[in-house]
Amino acid sequence: MNKINRIFFVLALTFLAVQAMRAQMPQPKYEVRAVWLTTLMNLDWPKSAATTAEGEARQRAELVQMFDELQQCGINTVVMQARVRSTTVYPSKIEPWDACMTGRAGRAPGYDPLAFAIEECHKRNMELHAWVVCFPICKLPAAKQLGNAALPKKRPELCQLCDDQWMMDPGVPGTADYIASICKEIVENYDVDGISLDYIRYPESSIPFNDNKTYQKYGKGQNRNQWRSENVTRTVRAIHDAVRSVKPWVKLSCSPVGKYCDLPLHSSKGWNARDAVHQDCVAWLDEGLMDMLMPMMYFTGDHFYPFAVDWQQRANEKPIVPGLGIYFLNKNEKNWNLDVITREMNFLRWLGMGQAYFRTRFLLNNEKGLYDYCKDHFYSRSARIPPMTWVSNKLPATPRLQSTQNKWDIRLSWDAQPDAVHYNVYRSDVLSENLDFAQIVAENLKTTEFVYAPALPDKLRGCFAVTAVDRYGNESKPALVNTLRKNIESNKRQDMAEVDGVMDVGNVDAEELVILDMAGRAVLRHPNADRLYLYGIARGCYELRAIDSQHRTHPLKLFWKK
Repeated sequence: MNKINRIFFVLALTFLAVQAMRAQMPQPKYEVRAVWLTTLMNLDWPKSAATTAEGEARQRAELVQMFDELQQCGINTVVMQARVRSTTVYPSKIEPWDACMTGRAGRAPGYDPLAFAIEECHKRNMELHAWVVCFPICKLPAAKQLGNAALPKKRPELCQLCDDQWMMDPGVPGTADYIASICKEIVENYDVDGISLDYIRYPESSIPFNDNKTYQKYGKGQNRNQWRSENVTRTVRAIHDAVRSVKPWVKLSCSPVGKYCDLPLHSSKGWNARDAVHQDCVAWLDEGLMDMLMPMMYFTGDHFYPFAVDWQQRANEKPIVPGLGIYFLNKNEKNWNLDVITREMNFLRWLGMGQAYFRTRFLLNNEKGLYDYCKDHFYSRSARIPPMTWVSNKLPATPRLQSTQNKWDIRLSWDAQPDAVHYNVYRSDVLSENLDFAQIVAENLKTTEFVYAPALPDKLRGCFAVTAVDRYGNESKPALVNTLRKNIESNKRQDMAEVDGVMDVGNVDAEELVILDMAGRAVLRHPNADRLYLYGIARGCYELRAIDSQHRTHPLKLFWKK
């Protein structure tokens, strides 16, 4: 990168960061909005031990409440820690129970927590990804408590003692097959939406991990760093093959170190995924071994923004969902101000990236008002997970739609499609096959009919659409029913201004300007200005309103975005 290009890059990055601070981007139709739910040491869940029927009921109730609150603030993906430290939160034929469920390692609760979590997530139209911690094993006291069920006892050739904790050795060929068998067991027995790999890398330098003997036995004269990278990649490939052989629609992701490598203008300070811990996750993405990356970007400033751009430039048209360190908002951590996180959230949306939050408890505790910001503003419109078009891009057939309308409701029915696993229903004030800004009134329907009975009968006038969705998230073209009095798209109002990418507002007495779609949702908010740039807004009918210093809105004009 030459000097001029570097200057341009820095200026462009600065401009985007400033814009992300000033204005909230329109909410996209597809966006991953994830949280990590930690079961290790009961950090997020469960808070009570399931040693009695009452304890089990409390555990379930805790999880249900958490999922309710996550759904209400717009989260659509829960990454739940399922394999903890060579122990599990589900009944496994391979590994023993973790202590988090009952207070004692190896002891089972009276129910299946993973199955329960999946069922409750799906009820709320959220995905559940099983979080699998790969190479770390348990500490010495836990291994002693597990006895012969501990991994170092069962498979000592895969394990290495590092001070007071055990680690799996990626250089031993059997390690890859062992972890792959765990992931395969999960996808065979559970309707998980994804497998999310954590600590799929070599240990950091602070852990006394010594693989000299392994290298001497298996290295075969290779460069040691390259050998280590290939060991980790071998594990990822084995997991990928095992998962795809059972359910090819299950998403495979990982949580790499937050910086991939050094950048021309910004050093990773010796801590990055590719070179420090032999985690070449971009190569995994390119090879098709990964469907999504969730890099742990628990940083600020120059340690965050340039590296976020770098991740997105390497995305290869797959979702990159940076993890945000919201635990640093807590006064007992780094006591960050809320705007540190909200600027990063908006910046990621500018880049077309999703967001993930570490951890669930800090979001639900509403640290510095983050939960309220998500619920009332940033995630006020629901979003769905991007389809896995790189695995399958065949659209389901469009349903054949019929409707019956009376004074108080409209009944929609359609024929079942063989490739569909569920159906979505939309409503819009504009007759159009573009549903990006339509209101979704029902999603993930398993039936082939739906009755829409709004509180205001006037809402029965509109364009209704039904789509079919397959296991990969591919959505069919919509089947449409038009109950509009007037077809706005084909008979545009003569007094409605047509706008392309730039709209002149003029001198308006306002604190802020807001653009609403025909469902009343804000698609753009901006400080008062003489001119607005609308390139990110989809074609359709909108209303421009002014917001005064008393937070009252005043209509300015209707317009048609070309």
